[in-house]
Amino acid sequence: MARSYRLIIVITAAIAFSAAAADNSDVALLLERVKPALQGVSPPANAQLVTWNASTPLCLWRGLRWSTPLGRPLHCDSPAARANLSLARDPSLILLSIRLPAAALAGHLPPALAAFSSLASIYLADNSLSGPIPLDLGNAPALAIVDLASNRLSGALPPSIWNLCDRLSHLRLHDNALTGPIPDPAGPNTTCDALRLLDLAANRFSGSFPPFLTAFRGLQRLDLAANRLQGPIPEGLAAIPGLNLSCNNFSGQMPPDLAAFTPGSFLGNSPALCGPPLRQQCLATPSGLSPAGVAAMVIGLMASAVVVASVSIGWAQGRWRARRAVEEGALETTEDGAGGEGKLLVFQGGEHLTLEEVLNATGQVVDKASYCTVYKAKLAEGGGSIELRLLREGSCKDAESCAPAVRRIGRARHENLVPLRAFYQGRRGEKLLVYDYFPGHRTLHELLHGDQGRPQLTWARRHKIALGAARALAYLHAGHGEAHGNVRSFNVLVDECFVARLAEHALHRLLVPSAAEAVLAAAKADGYRAPELQSRSRCSPRTDVYAFGILLLELLMGRRPSGDLPAAVKAAVLEEATTEVFDAEVVRGVRSPADEGLLHALKLAMGCCAPVAAARPTMAEVVRQLEEIRPRNSSRSALYSPAETRSDAGTPTAAV
Repeated sequence: MARSYRLIIVITAAIAFSAAAADNSDVALLLERVKPALQGVSPPANAQLVTWNASTPLCLWRGLRWSTPLGRPLHCDSPAARANLSLARDPSLILLSIRLPAAALAGHLPPALAAFSSLASIYLADNSLSGPIPLDLGNAPALAIVDLASNRLSGALPPSIWNLCDRLSHLRLHDNALTGPIPDPAGPNTTCDALRLLDLAANRFSGSFPPFLTAFRGLQRLDLAANRLQGPIPEGLAAIPGLNLSCNNFSGQMPPDLAAFTPGSFLGNSPALCGPPLRQQCLATPSGLSPAGVAAMVIGLMASAVVVASVSIGWAQGRWRARRAVEEGALETTEDGAGGEGKLLVFQGGEHLTLEEVLNATGQVVDKASYCTVYKAKLAEGGGSIELRLLREGSCKDAESCAPAVRRIGRARHENLVPLRAFYQGRRGEKLLVYDYFPGHRTLHELLHGDQGRPQLTWARRHKIALGAARALAYLHAGHGEAHGNVRSFNVLVDECFVARLAEHALHRLLVPSAAEAVLAAAKADGYRAPELQSRSRCSPRTDVYAFGILLLELLMGRRPSGDLPAAVKAAVLEEATTEVFDAEVVRGVRSPADEGLLHALKLAMGCCAPVAAARPTMAEVVRQLEEIRPRNSSRSALYSPAETRSDAGTPTAAV
């Protein structure tokens, strides 16, 4: 009896030891602490995580890689292994990798990820994980690859992340909502020699460039684009071939060692960022002055200030009157030189332009249209470049008819419109439209259908372009019912941060009927003309909506609009092949066209293209719907600037 009792004790102890071992195993840790956190609280159960359960063979658990205590990979290439239920109860198995990208995870990152002794890689990109990055993650003993891109992670980046530096090779946190400065490592001499890729782009990091990154000697790619970093760019980054610091607010002179890079690595920063490889040249600054020289310069400046002040008062009063005139509509100046060169009407933002500068600008032809020739013109004395549109002789109305329309166009101001800065009327009837010149901008048509240096146009980027163009149209329509009149991809300029600016608004009001009909014929040939539009004089907000619908289909389908895009969509719907109409680049990485708003966008585009004008939505409604269907991981992304997080469709900043 005593022997039986001792046997029971031994068996009980063995069971308890086994349970304890199981509780401390990687399998138990995964089920009890990691799975619930990644799952989140919203039903239904995640289709990937539902496979992590004791009634499913371990080899069928999605997204996991295991090894034995001896370091041999757990092979799951035989039917016996894939059917083995006992593996899930083996406490000796070691978790090596979690790989669940685009798996619809909606929870948060569990601190327990740091408790796995051999977990080397975490791939959880393109999910909807939210909350902060846990401080404990930096204490993981074996992590070498961390990919958490395109989630909804927020808060500050924990400084402990650099504790992984002795083995970390890839860290991707792209497209989240992380804030604050990029933290310094705890150690003073951290060099992260193993780190090859550091991608912190498209977040909300602020502050200055983190100087410790220049000591990361092994970096092959550093991407800090689309954040809110500011201040100067330091030296010591030339050894990083994949450097991207675009779309921040960096300023100052570019380090000389970065002159060999392409300008695209630094575009979209403060206008005060200057020097090669950028076109913006830095102003020369005095150097080598002694303290006595500096003092003499200051005294001289103070003495001259007395003389300058009296002159400046009169000049400032004149400028104030000029600015007042600009704000009220247009400032008209007349050249007083011999010969009477003509008149220059200057609008907001063009106050620095003079008639002499415009006429003496050196230009080169960059485009030709049926009604004008387009020039890139360089102003003298480092005044930058402007775009000039020389209207063809006979294409424009007479001066008396042009003036009201020009003033109306010149008053329109919106961040997604190309603004008219000035209008020149020559003595012999020649007419020039003066716009800002946007270096680095390409037309949407070039981006969609060109082959040279074409960036990847994901759904998030195309959505941002569509939303910008829609806001510009909504602004025009909200003024006095002004129609753009020529909406098409050729007239949508896109910068390196995928901000869209609509060009050529309301120019049909300046053209004689024959020239306006030539523009209409081009729009018809390209597929943008509404069915009811028979003449350019009948342009209306509803015809703009139709053209925008074609533009949106062009973005979604990646096809030139010269064919009948609405008919192609209708045919696909009838054949139950709706998802096949989308451009392959649009659906790449998209879990579900319905969940990501693609189907909604397609339906919206078709609504805009309704044959009956009254059935089409207004552009204000189009903006509202586009804002509601932002790609899941972009609504909080720096891809959308703070100014773009709301709609200004109904509150125009200036009357049109």
